[in-house]
Amino acid sequence: MASTALPRPSNGPTTWYGPTLATQTQEWIWELSPREIEELEKAAAPLVVTGQEIGQLQAKDFRLPSLGLKLKALRQELIQGKGFVLIKGLPISRYTEREIITLFFGLGTHLGKARSQNAQGHVLGHVRNLGLDSSDPKVRIYQTKERQTFHTDSCDVVGLLCLQPAKSGGRSLLVSADTVYKEMYKRRPDLLSLLLAPIATDRRGEVPEGMLPYLLIPVFSHYQDKITPFYQRQYIESAQRFPAAPRLTAKHLEALDLFDELCNDPALHLSMMLEKGDMQFVYNHAMLHDRTGFEDWEALSQRRHLLRLWLSIPGDRPLPPVFATRYGTVEVGNRGGIVVPGTELNVPWISDL
Repeated sequence: MASTALPRPSNGPTTWYGPTLATQTQEWIWELSPREIEELEKAAAPLVVTGQEIGQLQAKDFRLPSLGLKLKALRQELIQGKGFVLIKGLPISRYTEREIITLFFGLGTHLGKARSQNAQGHVLGHVRNLGLDSSDPKVRIYQTKERQTFHTDSCDVVGLLCLQPAKSGGRSLLVSADTVYKEMYKRRPDLLSLLLAPIATDRRGEVPEGMLPYLLIPVFSHYQDKITPFYQRQYIESAQRFPAAPRLTAKHLEALDLFDELCNDPALHLSMMLEKGDMQFVYNHAMLHDRTGFEDWEALSQRRHLLRLWLSIPGDRPLPPVFATRYGTVEVGNRGGIVVPGTELNVPWISDL
């Protein structure tokens, strides 16, 4: 496919370069004010006392008269702006486990609807080193201490709350999919064309009823004048274990290698460290995210630990129909997540892990 036949790159707000944004922190770091923290605590308090089922919370149950308006504006910034935000200042050391989870989940309801993150139906996830190895095809990389590599999640927005950083390492990396597309378009349009066609991605054993054990979704989908990424290199490679999956050619591997090279280029991506109480929200349809490898603390109670939300958000962009094979549906505001036979939605507590 010649470059003239490829969709042209975007030059909108989602096309950014990390080193530039690193000098413009005022555009993507939001420090919670004492009043905003007080509003969050006031909304959470009665829910904690009554033992409200957290997974059933809706925005109407978690009233944020002032902060809610800012979160609504933030939602639009995620969809139409740079595609991410870092919210600092939540004093988690003074909260119980139930208070932390209620605060984070409640805040998330003002951005979107929580989706299941795994076959167990967890609508709030625990990103934690369980000492597992990603070479096991049933292990998800967030359960290890390995470098994740740049990838997308199966939702509109992914949110993280840092409870405990690692002993060292574990930096968060973000890169603009539009920027990666733009650079591939300039350098190797012949390889870019391969990433606009379906590629097999392993479901890692989480297979919805009636579906193949792998997905067939392009790395870059061009739909209604937007480029939407879908990517996890390790899962693309492990999908080759299925004889019926389309084979990766030498050219495919060259294209994927260039994609990874661009994502990992410090001239493109942005690096940040999530500290205790930091919340990061990333728009999955314009960004890829990564986490560097890390050295953890020996004691399980001190190990790196983040809470995670997968959100489906109202007013979002339309997705290509093929995304329904992963998202269940492409209905705006009601899509994404992982549901398999027997899945029941729930919120796991730290004590259950």
